[in-house]
Amino acid sequence: MIENQKIRPAQVIGPLGEPLGIADLPPPETKRWVVRRKAEVVAAVNGGLLTIDEVLERYSLTLEEFASWQRAVDRSGMQGLRVTRIQHYRDLYERQLKY
Repeated sequence: MIENQKIRPAQVIGPLGEPLGIADLPPPETKRWVVRRKAEVVAAVNGGLLTIDEVLERYSLTLEEFASWQRAVDRSGMQGLRVTRIQHYRDLYERQLKY
């Protein structure tokens, strides 16, 4: 049955607008997560290139950590992934919800 087959794209659009394939993703042994790398992994999941389970296993991430990346991108774009600005963007988002 066609609907049971998992069809994945060969490439998705990356966070900077460039084509992003599996080979372009950060290597599995990545330990230093800069904004661009986090955004690439989030784009890969959002575009269907990888599943969340594959990302968690490939990069040894927790579900909470990856989910926080997705929330940050959804709320504030790539800038929301900056560790030094997380609290600022969180406060800004909470203020927007109040009004």
